Amino acid sequence: MSGYDRWRRLRHAAMAVRVGVLVLLAFLSAPASFVSGPVGDAHAQQQPAGKVYRIGFLSQGQPVKAFLEALQQGLRERGYAEGRNLVWEFRSTDGSLDQLPQFAEDLVRLKVDVILARASSGAMAAKRATTSIPIVFFAVYAPVEIGLVPNLGHPGGNITGVAVNASDMAAKRVQLLKELVPTLKSVAILSHPSHPSNAVQLQGTEAAARTLGVRLKAVPVRGADDFAPALNALRGIEGVLHADTPLFVTHRARLVDAVAGSRLPAIYPFRLYVEAGASCRTVRTFPMSTGTRPSTWTRS
Repeated sequence: MSGYDRWRRLRHAAMAVRVGVLVLLAFLSAPASFVSGPVGDAHAQQQPAGKVYRIGFLSQGQPVKAFLEALQQGLRERGYAEGRNLVWEFRSTDGSLDQLPQFAEDLVRLKVDVILARASSGAMAAKRATTSIPIVFFAVYAPVEIGLVPNLGHPGGNITGVAVNASDMAAKRVQLLKELVPTLKSVAILSHPSHPSNAVQLQGTEAAARTLGVRLKAVPVRGADDFAPALNALRGIEGVLHADTPLFVTHRARLVDAVAGSRLPAIYPFRLYVEAGASCRTVRTFPMSTGTRPSTWTRS
């Protein structure tokens, strides 16, 4: 990868996490009057000079390197740097959900100042583990619908973060696949049933498929070993989609290999999948203000 390409990736990642950095900083540096409830209590006492803040990072699957680099750069630009006034406590699984509750409890025992929770799985595990330590979530689909917060405008309690409209984005991917393959009549979506936002994403996909006159077949997968068998078992399917969950991101190389073996056109939610080996024909990017993300058309 050239230096210019690396700069573009970091710049894109930095833009994507800018809001998350600002929310995180609000918890690290805001006075008690800025936040109500348990979060305000955590800041009720004046922090001593030279305080070292401890951030817990909770993730289902390994976080994307470019994201972490952008996050750390954003914090450094605002005066927070590891080794000076910041300590990271990373807890991430291999893409499964089984260890998340234990990892969330580990962070609570360490008495971190704030938990940065990736995706709805990480956020829900953190919520169950503590009602006092501030939780900032990111990359979470439909936080109200899955019961993470009661209201987007006023999430309340010790939780806030950046939400994404899961239903609209899932529907957009069906629409793009239909535009790119006008004769499309049937499509499979690989789903991750145990993930908190899986059902919401399926609902959006099913609604779009009905509107477009496309038959949709939901194929459950529970681990990376299921990708190839699930695709090999498909009959009469003309395209592939998948739910946007950390399982697929973490094991994206195995996913794109399995899709390549199926010889079916596919839509992926991120450029990361193309970089992992998917053969890219067309890339369409939509403004971040619309709530949509880059989607990629591929055919191996």
